[in-house]
Amino acid sequence: MGRLADKSDYESIRDARISENLARMEMLGLRRCVGELSAIASASAACSRAGSGGTPRKTPKPRRVLTPVRRSGRLIAISAADPTRSAPGPRRSARLNGHSMEHKALPLKGSLSKAAAEEAEESEEEEQDNKAVVVIDKERVRILQERRCDSKARGAVYDPVLGICCHFCRQKKLCGEEDCKRCGEGDLNQPCKGKTDCSSCHSSYGILCRACLKVRYGEDMDEVRKNNSWMCPHCIEEKGIKKFWICNSSICLKKRKLAPTGIAIFDARQQGFESVAHLLMDKLKRGAF
Repeated sequence: MGRLADKSDYESIRDARISENLARMEMLGLRRCVGELSAIASASAACSRAGSGGTPRKTPKPRRVLTPVRRSGRLIAISAADPTRSAPGPRRSARLNGHSMEHKALPLKGSLSKAAAEEAEESEEEEQDNKAVVVIDKERVRILQERRCDSKARGAVYDPVLGICCHFCRQKKLCGEEDCKRCGEGDLNQPCKGKTDCSSCHSSYGILCRACLKVRYGEDMDEVRKNNSWMCPHCIEEKGIKKFWICNSSICLKKRKLAPTGIAIFDARQQGFESVAHLLMDKLKRGAF
């Protein structure tokens, strides 16, 4: 019991430090300054409470005077003319309100007035002017058709209407095939000869341009066009015709949670492969992709 009542070494050291710090504060005059500041603060608080008679109250905010509802000039004029009349309801047509309506008869054929005949002549002149504009557009189309044959691989002219989107490069360009009626003559009902068409699915997955078909899969457009039973990589994989032969577009690789290859044709040819698809097929066989 005597040992518990005695102070520990920690408490003795703590008391010594406290007394030492108080002595320093007294020597520097800090305790005197603290007392003066607390006295000034308490005096100012007492004066403010005495002057206000207690806790100050918040001044109430002035009430806003609501302005009258704005009304249209038509309603104001109606109410000014007849104060007893209430505001009209939704406006309705004369037929719904029960009023009789007079319909003007159309002129018979051959009985057009002089003004109507002049308007018809003016419309014919405008049609002739529009025909001249169409001729200019055809000339522009002819120039573009000459440009489109500059590049037979992917095409050199972008057209969002006539162009068909390639599944790999996703470019709606006019093909460079000379005998294509769609890209050459602008016939939307004709297929594009510069794009492939899968004989199995006939979907957008099987649409590839000449350049992407050669670089990404090592196939030639002329041979594919002759082969009526050509199938896209998606259908080949689904039917199990060629193992590890997959579509290597960025969209399909991301669906497989694989990183897109980018421009991998140079790496593929350096390693002796015909296309990027052959390189990926070898990597999938070895489990390195």
